[in-house]
Amino acid sequence: QVQLVESGGGLVQPGGSLRLSCAASGTIFSISVMCWYRQAPGKQRELVATITRGGFTTYADSVKGGFTISRDNAKNTVYLQMNSLTPEDSAVYYCYHPANYWGQGTQVTVSS
Repeated sequence: QVQLVESGGGLVQPGGSLRLSCAASGTIFSISVMCWYRQAPGKQRELVATITRGGFTTYADSVKGGFTISRDNAKNTVYLQMNSLTPEDSAVYYCYHPANYWGQGTQVTVSS
């Protein structure tokens, strides 16, 4: 069983930054790809970023250059650093493990 717990969401002004964290239980974390998804109201859930155990990363075109995914295998934690946020980045952000485990989500609201 894998449990994922996100934190770090909140309200931020346009142009601001947030760092999301996802703490994972279970030893499976250290051998796995981890992902961040987001879902805005009325929209489909979309893949934002992925990271392999070795640190290889991929990003959605919409966040390239602004978001950075990273991980600390010793802490079983994956991070999403989000810079230069815009209102279009407002969504619930979810951590995802490819064995079909989802976190509960953390709300990010970008508004002045």
